[in-house]
Amino acid sequence: MRVAGAWLARGATQAVAGMLTAAGRRALFVGGCVRNSLLGLEVADVDLATDALPEEVMARARAAGFHPVPTGIAHGTVTVVAHGIPHEVTTFRRDVSTDGRRAVVAFTTEVALDAARRDFTMNALYATPAGALVDPLGGLADLIARRVRFVGDPAARIAEDHLRILRFFRFHAWYADPAGGICPEGLAACAAGAAGVARLSRERVTGEMRRLLAATDPAPAVAAMAAAGVLAQVLPGAATAALAPLVHLEGQRPPDWRRRILALAPPAAVAAAGLRLARADTRQLETLARAVAGGAGLAEIAWRHGPRLAEDAALLRTAAAGGALAPGWEAEVAAGAAAVFPLGPADLAPAYAGPALGAALRAAERAWIDSGFRRSRADLLASLPAAAPGPG
Repeated sequence: MRVAGAWLARGATQAVAGMLTAAGRRALFVGGCVRNSLLGLEVADVDLATDALPEEVMARARAAGFHPVPTGIAHGTVTVVAHGIPHEVTTFRRDVSTDGRRAVVAFTTEVALDAARRDFTMNALYATPAGALVDPLGGLADLIARRVRFVGDPAARIAEDHLRILRFFRFHAWYADPAGGICPEGLAACAAGAAGVARLSRERVTGEMRRLLAATDPAPAVAAMAAAGVLAQVLPGAATAALAPLVHLEGQRPPDWRRRILALAPPAAVAAAGLRLARADTRQLETLARAVAGGAGLAEIAWRHGPRLAEDAALLRTAAAGGALAPGWEAEVAAGAAAVFPLGPADLAPAYAGPALGAALRAAERAWIDSGFRRSRADLLASLPAAAPGPG
């Protein structure tokens, strides 16, 4: 089997590999770019492994007219920017010591040693610049079977970096064959090491959860996380019952991790868990949670917050209650999104002013919404009580 793809044929990528091979060094593409190419999936990032030391990679990159950045040089990683495209180039390495968060590494010239320190067999696949597959650990068989399996002893891999627990469930959601189930040895090791998740930075945990919940169907992986006691470490008090119904109701809608995390826990629980969210994401979660819990209809939610949030509210409400979406719900959302309130402050002035103006507008707005957005400007104005006279 050979590796192919537009990324591999790209001039900049071949040039980065060529600057190493021209000096007699090995240049092997590794990890996600190889894995995704073999699966026919999009390749986002290109990583290379080499027997050249980081200082040599830096020097050869500069000599080739590229821009080297020592992004992780202590661990052997140099980002080489060629024609505006970043390529991570890492020296073959083996772990000397680990503490579950960080590793001390030693450089090596052996690709087999480099492969042995990787997390999953499907990530320990390499390819030459010509596309020839290099498979030191037999990971191709696992990739073809869509089987997420730790390299060697799962407990040892987890002890090296506890983030691999979360990656195990994320990779299961993204790459595993749903009919094949989850690797029992890997699951048992994750359950045994679950407490180690608490030692990870909340930024790393948040990143993994976002990626997991963005999978097409993360529900089986999240259920396995809960059964292993891992979800409780990430999001205490989370409940998984609504997630699978939500994914089913979403149909062909693009996955949204924010909608899905609300199926697991309310915003207050997400905040209490210390997950690091952007301010805009926090606001959206809070607004959506209020819409789901409140008594407003979908049309009103769409008018106030837009059709996307109203759709999310409908999906979450229905998933929590069970059953199917109500007939005509999409038309209701569309009607609310298209509605335009016919009154503004200028229509009520100078008869109303100050707090009275705000109260009158809110009363008219409520009457308009309750009419199904049908009441006209004239009708609403006529229905308003006469303004109280000012002090004279």
